[in-house]
Amino acid sequence: MNLVDKLHAEIAAAGGWLPFDRFMATALYAPGLGYYAGGRRKFGQMPGEGSDFVTAPEMSPLFGRALARQLAQAMDASGCREVMEFGAGSGALAVHLIAELDALGAGLTRYRIVELSAELRERQRERLVHWRDRVEWLDELPDEIEAVVVGNEVLDAMPVQLIAFDGQAWRERGVVSAGEGFAFEDRDSMLRPPLQDPGYGGFVPGTVTEIHPQAEAFVRTLARRLKCGAAFFIDYGFPEAEYYHPQRHGGTLMCHQGHMADPDPLHAVGDKDITAHVNFTGIALAGQDAGLVVLGYTSQANFLLNCGIADLLAGATLGERAMAHRLLAEHEMGELFKVIGFAPLNAPFDALGFERGDRSHKL
Repeated sequence: MNLVDKLHAEIAAAGGWLPFDRFMATALYAPGLGYYAGGRRKFGQMPGEGSDFVTAPEMSPLFGRALARQLAQAMDASGCREVMEFGAGSGALAVHLIAELDALGAGLTRYRIVELSAELRERQRERLVHWRDRVEWLDELPDEIEAVVVGNEVLDAMPVQLIAFDGQAWRERGVVSAGEGFAFEDRDSMLRPPLQDPGYGGFVPGTVTEIHPQAEAFVRTLARRLKCGAAFFIDYGFPEAEYYHPQRHGGTLMCHQGHMADPDPLHAVGDKDITAHVNFTGIALAGQDAGLVVLGYTSQANFLLNCGIADLLAGATLGERAMAHRLLAEHEMGELFKVIGFAPLNAPFDALGFERGDRSHKL
């Protein structure tokens, strides 16, 4: 059975209508069939490499080297000597973090990776062979975590629910079979709509947007299991008031294939990434409600500058500086990407990455 046939079967088994989050989960993660379970190369700088998108670690090793300074500080503050990465992708970030943490004398004893994709796990093993005695792969979250946790572009890949506003009420958007393909269909739902009164005159009819119960549930689970350490997540997104601003009436759902973006997740299913921006207010509240304290929230540019990337740039080549500039530039990744940090309620500390430009008050 191929992925399209599997989705048609799931739709039929669900009574002819499948909630979008279930469609997205199958399209991305169905074992042996989904986008992240196949052999296609996802990460790279150019479409000629056969890749679909580039992430910060592939763009410049200075991203990981700067981030390592924050992790080293968190390890020192918490006494933890373990790092846990969620969704390690190509393994590039792990390589840069381990090397820099060792250079900083952070005392890293173990680097654990939680990775659902067997194909990506094998690529990570090949890339991390130099540190194989300290790297361990996990299929799921441990019951107790004593580590500094990091996730780069993890939250955006978690399935989202779609809701549509017709001017009178919110309805949930799902997927139905349409011949050999798929189509959207809205149905009445008990889902909680975002921001009953966004403060900008309300939502316009025709608004479609996302809610993020899986990402928020993930953060709550992490909060309950994080006994010692800290957690840092880097992703593209906004605080709630910006996320659900009426001018963003089309939502943030986007697909990536061959370094081109399009808004149609029902076409070329399995051959492209499906993603949505992160509602960082929801993520912050989920963590706080489950017993974490928010260490800070800021733009990627502010975070990396606070972590000393300017010093690292001073010793870089011209080409390396040009690539690293994309991490900081407002029109590139510097402003769209944000960083949020958490720690257990009984062990907060003044995190280096939020020293200047903290925007926690905007969450």
